[in-house]
Amino acid sequence: MGKVDELLLRLEKNYPEVNRTALNWETPLDILVATILSAQTTDAKVNEVTKTLFKKYRTAEDYVKVSREELEKDIHSLGFFRQKAKFVQEACKQIIEDYGGSVPNRMEDLIKLKGVARKTANIVLSNAFGVVEGIAVDTHVMRLSKRLGLTSSNDRNKIEEDLMKIVPKERWFSFSNLIIEHGRRICSAQKPKCDVCVLNDLCPSAFSFTSNNDVKQ
Repeated sequence: MGKVDELLLRLEKNYPEVNRTALNWETPLDILVATILSAQTTDAKVNEVTKTLFKKYRTAEDYVKVSREELEKDIHSLGFFRQKAKFVQEACKQIIEDYGGSVPNRMEDLIKLKGVARKTANIVLSNAFGVVEGIAVDTHVMRLSKRLGLTSSNDRNKIEEDLMKIVPKERWFSFSNLIIEHGRRICSAQKPKCDVCVLNDLCPSAFSFTSNNDVKQ
């Protein structure tokens, strides 16, 4: 069994409940908006905001017809709320003008939308449409993939390319969700819990983190 197969097996055993994004949503538009809002903030904070946001805004037209100031106020508790409000409204305007008001279900169309790159497009496609064309590379996937020695790149697109070569295609969707969950619970940016990590013997970074912690103590 290869390294990737083994780490997936262990993560699946550790997080059997993880089979979709942690963002709450009901429609393709919901997951698109939630993913745009999730940039540089936690999914938990986004879910707090969208609990009321998705009741107020049901369609792309709903997001477009309100003033920018009102939408900014609705998402004010999230970081970069002005930029995110702009992205959401401009993306919704494109959806209305170019796709008849429905979120497109093709990668080449999604990445044309304002504020949407491959990460967001992958999340929307896989969760809302069951279409898996790649691996969603968020900050957790970037961090853990490098720590685990699966890539040496700092570029999201290059990291995705590297992962797609070594992760079986049928596991692309689960790989991203499992890695993200492990990043949240165990492999944090500043203080990874290497001593309780189920991947520590597969991770070339585990010894260095453990050693550094020992020295500090």
